[in-house]
Amino acid sequence: MTKRDWVMKSTIAVLLSTSLLMGGQVGQAAAKTQDSKQSDVVNIATSLIGKDYEYKAKGPKQFGSAELATYTYKQVGITIGSTISSLSKAGKKVSQDSVEPGDLVFFSSTGSGSASFMGIYIGNDQFVYSSQGEDAVVVKSYSEYSDKFVGARRILEETSSSDNSGDDTQQAPSDLANKVIKIGEKYMGTKYKYGSSSSSTKTFDCSSFTQRVFKEAGITLPRDSRQQSTVGTTVSKKNLQKGDLLFMKASANSSSDRITHVAIYAGNGKILHTYGSPGVTYSKYDGTNWEKRVVKVKRVL
Repeated sequence: MTKRDWVMKSTIAVLLSTSLLMGGQVGQAAAKTQDSKQSDVVNIATSLIGKDYEYKAKGPKQFGSAELATYTYKQVGITIGSTISSLSKAGKKVSQDSVEPGDLVFFSSTGSGSASFMGIYIGNDQFVYSSQGEDAVVVKSYSEYSDKFVGARRILEETSSSDNSGDDTQQAPSDLANKVIKIGEKYMGTKYKYGSSSSSTKTFDCSSFTQRVFKEAGITLPRDSRQQSTVGTTVSKKNLQKGDLLFMKASANSSSDRITHVAIYAGNGKILHTYGSPGVTYSKYDGTNWEKRVVKVKRVL
């Protein structure tokens, strides 16, 4: 039996066991959008078993390690980072023994330090990952990799019934953009502090502000502005929409396009962001120095 034949036979077994696992929970899961998303992520991840490994490949036929997670979550409408480094900081940290289906799990060959490979936990003590060594997307026993475990992150937030009022309908991008702006406005005047903690709302720097606002709208962003500029879809400045993220260099005359600031386009020629003495504020955008500093626009809604 060839390696490819073995992988495909294993795929069938995993899909059957996973279907039984998730199916047995249907009665309890139906009331929560969270559990539906978990099921979707698990089903998509397992459907990719047997696909080829290729460094940094984004799919759908070949996948790098982080890109497998990026692709899987994109299929359920969730934009996440595309590197192991950014994903290891995304979402919410969970302990090794508290992982749930859909969680991202990270490993290193030594079991310490930075992660060198990662996968998606699918339940039943299994995770799916794109393996360089096996040249394919494979399924492995989670417990057998316990000595290599270095972290886990939960991207899927539990949905509160008080937030959705029983309505599981996905919000339109325009509605979500308005929600983002409304959330941002409640922090108007909050002081600026470089390096503010991502868990704090007493002060913000530019990227902790955007991360917080989008998190409250149900969208996970990496922590810093340069990491945030790697997610979502790149759009042109002339096609700006409310809710787009604007990434800026240090000054309009700078020869370097290194990103030093991020703001949210609020529509009507304004941006919502934080800096210096005003803290969280609106600023005029059209025709200003802010506009001239923009080097990238990303849409995550």
